[in-house]
Amino acid sequence: MTDQLIPTRRAFPADDPIFALNAQAQARKAAGESILNATVGALLDDAGQLVVLESVMDLWRELTALEVAPYAPIAGDPAFLRALVKRHWPQLKAAGAACATPGGSGALALSLRNFLEPGQTVLTTAPFWGPYATLATENGMKLMTAPWPGAGQALDQTAWSAALRTLLKDQGRVLLWLNDPCHNPTGRSLSPADRATLADLLREAADLGPVTLLLDFAYLDYTRAPGAVAAALEDYAALGAEGRVLVGASLSLSKSMTLYGARCGALAFPWCGDPALQAALTQSCRGTWSNCAKAPQALLLRLEQDGKAQARLAAEHRHWSEVLAARAKALDAALLAAGMGVLDWTGGFFVCVPVAEPETVCERLKAEGVFTVPLPEGLRVGLCGIRAVEAPRFARSLQRALAGR
Repeated sequence: MTDQLIPTRRAFPADDPIFALNAQAQARKAAGESILNATVGALLDDAGQLVVLESVMDLWRELTALEVAPYAPIAGDPAFLRALVKRHWPQLKAAGAACATPGGSGALALSLRNFLEPGQTVLTTAPFWGPYATLATENGMKLMTAPWPGAGQALDQTAWSAALRTLLKDQGRVLLWLNDPCHNPTGRSLSPADRATLADLLREAADLGPVTLLLDFAYLDYTRAPGAVAAALEDYAALGAEGRVLVGASLSLSKSMTLYGARCGALAFPWCGDPALQAALTQSCRGTWSNCAKAPQALLLRLEQDGKAQARLAAEHRHWSEVLAARAKALDAALLAAGMGVLDWTGGFFVCVPVAEPETVCERLKAEGVFTVPLPEGLRVGLCGIRAVEAPRFARSLQRALAGR
């Protein structure tokens, strides 16, 4: 072992658990096995190839040297930040306090550094995207959860109220990461009633201390019900405009534009123009990654000025949303046929199958060539990576795994 490595940095796995599972699946497939790989976190077509949105790639190929090579401003191009916020809230003319980040992960990391003290705790849902815990740990913080509603169930108001009050009592402030709409990993969004309940709880909490709600908007463009997503955004806008709760968003081009490798996004607080907040975000950028890539920012500005490209992109989003919806429908049908419950997908790349002893079930599935990601609440299944025709195989394998065979 390298002696120079400090003791607290010596006990990590060699790779991210999700990437490690994907690597195992790929290796067994390359060796000739029939593999169903539901671990993937990027959108694949039915041939197993990465989906790349052609409307975006055409714009990428048009970028000039001066749209790619120079440094972007430390906090990001102001026009880019305004354009990215307007994609979600067209009525807004300003981005508020905002900065460009390397994807949504960068936005989440910056929120920890600016709204919590070292050793404090961020609140999110259970289940949650696994790297939330990694982000918290890497910033010297902890993570607390409150339950995401199950299919057909309402928000657990008592549990959420208790979590908020515990954090306010223990640390005097709350930072909530909320991946809604299109929740990862359940694929279910909050209902309007649940959203109203949560907003009321946050307002009550804000009477006791500072409350920051950070919305993780990774998957909004892939949904069964675009109207419901738009309504959710308006609900959050109304909460942000009140000013009692600081409402911000983690925005990313990774999934929305299939620019995973460009690593570009933003952390934005559209209803807060406080210069102190803007200065804090800019300082964090300078002290962490300094500048984000200029090319994806320039691409978004080209998109904003090109109505035909916008229409093409919207059509591509609808097509792939329909593909995901068909995969979710096939999986629900297969699970029902095997005597299990439906998952009620409404948006995003994933669903979560509730099971007891998920680690054990995951290992049994791997023995049959079926790869999923175990979570404390069940198995994360990537609709983005499996085909509708594979749903019956998944359900049969899961049925055997649950029976211990």
